[in-house]
Amino acid sequence: MSFGSKTFCALASLTLLAFQPAQAELSVELLSGDIPFEDIDTLVAANAHDAAVAFDLLGLKVEGLAQEQAYSDAANTVLIQAQLAVRFPDLIDSDVPALHIDAAELFLEAGDTDSAITQLMAAVSALRERAANPDVLSGLLLQIADLEASRGQHDRADELREAARNIPPAGDAPTGTRSNDAGFVRVNVYYATDRALTGKTRPARMFGSGLASGLNYGIAEVTIPRTHTPGQFETPSVWKLEFTEDPAKHVMLQSVSPVDKDAFFGAMSQDLNDSGASDAFVFIHGYNVAFDKAAKRTAQLARDMNFQGLSVLYSWPSKGATIGYIPDTAVVRLSGRRLTNFLEDLVAISGATTIHLIAHSMGNRAMTDALELMALRRAPIQKPVFDQVIFAAPDVDQGLFAAMMPTIRPLARRLTLYASDKDRALEASRKLHGNRPRAGQGGDVALQNDAVDTIDMSSLGNDMLAHSYVSNEQSAILDLSMLFWLNLSPENRCGLIGTAADTLRQVWKYEKSECSNSNLLPFVSTLRNQGAVSKAAIKETLRRNFADADQLQELEPVLLGLAPN
Repeated sequence: MSFGSKTFCALASLTLLAFQPAQAELSVELLSGDIPFEDIDTLVAANAHDAAVAFDLLGLKVEGLAQEQAYSDAANTVLIQAQLAVRFPDLIDSDVPALHIDAAELFLEAGDTDSAITQLMAAVSALRERAANPDVLSGLLLQIADLEASRGQHDRADELREAARNIPPAGDAPTGTRSNDAGFVRVNVYYATDRALTGKTRPARMFGSGLASGLNYGIAEVTIPRTHTPGQFETPSVWKLEFTEDPAKHVMLQSVSPVDKDAFFGAMSQDLNDSGASDAFVFIHGYNVAFDKAAKRTAQLARDMNFQGLSVLYSWPSKGATIGYIPDTAVVRLSGRRLTNFLEDLVAISGATTIHLIAHSMGNRAMTDALELMALRRAPIQKPVFDQVIFAAPDVDQGLFAAMMPTIRPLARRLTLYASDKDRALEASRKLHGNRPRAGQGGDVALQNDAVDTIDMSSLGNDMLAHSYVSNEQSAILDLSMLFWLNLSPENRCGLIGTAADTLRQVWKYEKSECSNSNLLPFVSTLRNQGAVSKAAIKETLRRNFADADQLQELEPVLLGLAPN
């Protein structure tokens, strides 16, 4: 099963030249992830037009080679993954320093200390440039020092130990979304996950795709550049000659700090008390999302909305791989049972009095199950438990989704469904499920249900699958922020239109309007954070916080037009 490293690397170099930043329609074989080891090379070559699929296939190759104890070949395969991650960051959101460390561990298994040290030093160099957690850096330097000592390089080992001791500690800072003078802001993300711990301490590798016996809790710190554009997910670009992450340019996961349940909810209450906020939002990610990417996406949403309350991630054990669709379906609904208990705890003991929920793609399977169980357990429901509940591009059978909505409806002030007829990910899912429409599909098959407002966002979607518009489009983020602010019905939100027939079907279409103005989002965020809901309060808040007379003249009428009184 093993093959020569030189031959393999030569083949890989040729293959890399063929990779293109495209998305292929995946076969059932690829979606299942159940691929014979001997077929992987052929599939890599066949999918050379799709870097994300090739990356995930190479990951399967690494697993197979490691099982066969072909550790050197496995390490070289990881380095090819690293090359792909650098070249196609928009398609492959993988922690490149972590890949170098993975390669180092495999080289050590192969007895190749020199190559292991080279890879660990590459990781240290990259991490130094990204303002990484000092404990991670010092740990790596001490590991390299031990390796240098093991081969008799004691002077070099002493130098590395001294360098580890002299790494400055992380500075103290308040919780929440906060400023930093180094060109970025720090966002704290509270997480609950039933992913199993891997035993690794590096943030990007702390949680894998294994299923834990219960929930793990903690706080993740994400840095976001001050130059960040709402709706963007900044990663290094080889076309800009960016080969490592920089917190002043890229969204980055800096640390993951596990805590027990009591400390977790205690920290939430303290955070709300310190900030003066009373609200929280929970994000439940979709298929093909690893823990680190989910944490970064949650932080991005918080930053884009300038959300001052608690930013909370519920992460279920997705494989985080394009070829892991079917394995993801096997765990997401079990995770939904755990999500319902977490939401009960969040309501009861977090201290947040206003809680919003946002689920994306397959994460809606967990959320719909969790909410249905919660509603049945609480029936009859006297008043809403949640404020806004957002079903974004749900990869849920449309018939099942519609049947669940009347039960779920009393739990929230408003239920909103974002759909699109351009969503290629959901179209592929529909084919996989016997051509049954998915709840997140728009156009002629858009869901009609009295319990939920369906917003057809087909005019949005710049990502390759037109599937992540809820976090990748400023217009969608603005609509979310408006919902959080005023709980406006669709007919009262700018940008949403509907014919008489559409509104009877409870379906509205998003069209670019005055709400497409990119300057509007910070205005809405400020009004929401300061509790300005009446016309008089909006006027006073705008004049107190914004000095640009031209912007006020342009945007104040739009915002006043949204206010109910």
